[in-house]
Amino acid sequence: QAARSTRTIVIAGVPAGLLQDDVMADILTIHFQMSRNNGGDVEEVTYPTRNKGVAYITFEDQEVVESVLKKDQHLLQDKRLPRRFPLTVTRYCHNVSSSLIHLTML
Repeated sequence: QAARSTRTIVIAGVPAGLLQDDVMADILTIHFQMSRNNGGDVEEVTYPTRNKGVAYITFEDQEVVESVLKKDQHLLQDKRLPRRFPLTVTRYCHNVSSSLIHLTML
């Protein structure tokens, strides 16, 4: 089982304030589980976060992170949303700094 941080992506552009937070978390879960979005099994969705419009998605497998990041554009689409919302998907990079610190301690 890969470290949690390597199985997590950061989503920006989540439409804030349109729906209840738990509903938006469900919509995000569905989006990132769909194979047409290169998704897979979602372990956890962290939404809302301290940053407005930002969510964290943790997958069960690190491979899913790689395939999700390869998709050119993620459009959040749901019948409860007034339109499609483009999402910015990036790798969770806290692990870069902590793994560098870890390497220097070895």
